Amino acid sequence: MKYMTDTLDFQLEKRSVVTLGKFDGLHKGHEKLLQRVLALGKEGYETVVFTFDVSPLVKLGTRITRTLLNNEERKILLERKGIDTLIECPFVPELIQMEPEDFVREILAVQLRAAYVIVGPDFHFGYERKGTPQLLEQLGKKYGFQVEILKKELDGDREISSTWIRETLREGRIEKVNELLGYPYFVLETVVHGRHLGRTWGLPTINQVPADGKLLPPFGVYASRTFIDGKEYLGISNVGVKPTVEVPFAGVETYLFDCDKDLYGKEAWVEFYHFVRPECKFDSVEELREQIQRDADTGKRFFERFCVRGDQGAGV
Repeated sequence: MKYMTDTLDFQLEKRSVVTLGKFDGLHKGHEKLLQRVLALGKEGYETVVFTFDVSPLVKLGTRITRTLLNNEERKILLERKGIDTLIECPFVPELIQMEPEDFVREILAVQLRAAYVIVGPDFHFGYERKGTPQLLEQLGKKYGFQVEILKKELDGDREISSTWIRETLREGRIEKVNELLGYPYFVLETVVHGRHLGRTWGLPTINQVPADGKLLPPFGVYASRTFIDGKEYLGISNVGVKPTVEVPFAGVETYLFDCDKDLYGKEAWVEFYHFVRPECKFDSVEELREQIQRDADTGKRFFERFCVRGDQGAGV
């Protein structure tokens, strides 16, 4: 996959099918757009996702401060879906202040050489978000591309959206989050050194510090599945600050049931499946050790019941 970021200077060599948006989460609604892009791409067009290097909602200080996916996670998922080109456009003044028709002419028609543009019914673009899907249709006829406006994907009678998924994640309903996304919610980060307490107890763990801006589930213990170097491990993950040993930052610590390898410096993809218990402070590290063992037993029973191992997973 071609990956273009930190620049407005991009030019495609052949005509393309483009979808545009924030794409936070790449949920089932986004999947509907992507599948249409990929289907049209089979006719010989380059398939393109056009987004921003930072969410406009974050940049402008409105509504959200944390996202479901960081840029690296989004990039990996799009590459695996088979998208040819990902453009993460910098959210800079010249783009923010670009009038809708200027955006269509300069970005879509000239630089992306769009033959088709696929959007949802709530897509807005250009200065002050004045551009609408209906305006895009009109301008498409003028500049030589077709526009398809796809209906929102529904869960029951409610439209699936990143906003809804963020709300659901904050509520701790991880199974519902996974249902709306269409895949398990995950953290992808490098394994770093912790305090090595787990190893001294015979319960070795891996530690990760998610990038700033990544929305984490509520602090607590989760049944989890981890992928490292293409291998899969079931386990339990603690999300939080580990108050018993006083870690001054929020992280993810995962006990892998069947692994005793040195994994420091490796990239770990940790998926969350089931909430086990909230994070809490224990009176001693011995109490903590005993609770971790009980949590592990709970996690093992969960995986035995739901047979997660062997399912199609994302992983690294």
